[in-house]
Amino acid sequence: MATTKDYLDYVLERLPEPEAARCRKMFGEYMVYVNAKPLLIVCDNTVMVKKVPELADLMKDAPDGVPYEGAKVHYILDIENRELVRGVIAVLEPITPLPKKRAKKKDA
Repeated sequence: MATTKDYLDYVLERLPEPEAARCRKMFGEYMVYVNAKPLLIVCDNTVMVKKVPELADLMKDAPDGVPYEGAKVHYILDIENRELVRGVIAVLEPITPLPKKRAKKKDA
């Protein structure tokens, strides 16, 4: 089951600063960027975040899952819990690097 446009819009609305968020289609699903940093994965109408040590306490009761085949296990984020979402973003944003710019391909 793929993520629906309605669910993706709902996820963006639930973020503390929706105006600072954008999404991009990746691996057949979506990556959500907050302030240009890739923080959330949305797959099969489920929001997931990377398992990093800094989130261990905050996400200790969260279920986990694999967003797509070949990926590492991620935490499943309860997008309904605004306080949790705010806390996860506050932890992830400072430790997540900006994506590197890709070099443009030269014409052959």
